Amino acid sequence: MAVTLNVTDGEEGEWAVLRVSGEMDLVTSPVLRQRVHDAVADGRRSVVLDLSGVLFCDSSGVGVLIAARRLIRSCQGRLRLILPAQGAVDGSHVNRVLAALGVRRLFDVYPDVAAAVGEESTPLSA
Repeated sequence: MAVTLNVTDGEEGEWAVLRVSGEMDLVTSPVLRQRVHDAVADGRRSVVLDLSGVLFCDSSGVGVLIAARRLIRSCQGRLRLILPAQGAVDGSHVNRVLAALGVRRLFDVYPDVAAAVGEESTPLSA
């Protein structure tokens, strides 16, 4: 069985929305890294990564998320993650991995895209 990662582009107002599904690992994570770099190169400074469709994430996937945060912050941008509390099995896998590694607090996390792009929205607590 081939490991796959699918990233689709979208827009919600000023926000670039990258919807990610599949598995984020050593083989597939560079796809997401490139898509984030492409969005920033296109002038996008407000990026939402919808990770609600991610089934698996290892340390290389987490590394890509941290690198994306660093890149977007370096150009005074905003990065928001979608990590729903309710998921296939016991919530978002990525949320559990980030929490276990102690880096969940680095990210502004929202339950869905509508909440992430809303001006009055508040991130979920870590």
